[in-house]
Amino acid sequence: MFNGTGVTPGRQTSHGPVQQHQAVDTTGTRLLKQNLGLPQRADVSLLPSRRRVYRRPSPATAPAIDRRPIVPSCDQIDGHPVCLAPPLGRRQIYAGDDPLPRPSVAMVYHSSFIDDDETTKACGCPLLPLKTHIRGPAPAADSDKADIVDEAITFFRANVFFKNFHVKSPADKLLIYLTSYINIALKRLEGCRTLAVGTKAIINLGLEKVPVPGEPAFPFPGLFTLPQSQEEAELLRNYLKQIREETSGRLLNCAYRTNGTPNKWWLAFVKRKFMNIVIL
Repeated sequence: MFNGTGVTPGRQTSHGPVQQHQAVDTTGTRLLKQNLGLPQRADVSLLPSRRRVYRRPSPATAPAIDRRPIVPSCDQIDGHPVCLAPPLGRRQIYAGDDPLPRPSVAMVYHSSFIDDDETTKACGCPLLPLKTHIRGPAPAADSDKADIVDEAITFFRANVFFKNFHVKSPADKLLIYLTSYINIALKRLEGCRTLAVGTKAIINLGLEKVPVPGEPAFPFPGLFTLPQSQEEAELLRNYLKQIREETSGRLLNCAYRTNGTPNKWWLAFVKRKFMNIVIL
């Protein structure tokens, strides 16, 4: 009830009338009174509210929720089951074509090198050509074409975010290995404020023994097959050593600018863990 005084009277008590509300004019309130043609002493709190009312959807219109449990699957690489799920995190490698879609596996960048029967393999790892002057078993590649090291460095800052990798070709296995090695090399460059110090750290990394499948230090058990002979193991070891040294040399050109200062757009990825692999 509006009484023209701006005061809403309350009920009568033994102590007199109770004044429940005192209208306070603000800029918005004054403009509202002018638009509605009301006197300035009018109480606009009694006007109908224009607030929206949000109602919950009824069970008939509510979207259905899939409460079925997620059943983990088991894949194989070259006939060997893959068990790469340590307690510290999930780490899975998928090989071949999946019979069912996997919405949880994000799209990673795959290698463009297809499986060629003429390519020499050691423990299931293709010995792809390299653009390098370092001695080793790798065949020479065309200087005007990208090799597997170029792909690994180009795709590193995107693939390092993924915890799963769907293997589509044997070249993807080598791409996984190089991505992990780049992650290790960047970890060694952490704290190296000049190109000279970083080069020394990379040289020390190259002097370390390169593990092969079947040895405890190999980071991806099940990615490559076990060597059938000592000659095959040494062939793969020499190839991995050669490709690691070539990757290190090209990585220094990315991790440091021409003036020898660190490139933060590369060293910022030191804290990333490719496929949840803890680098010590």
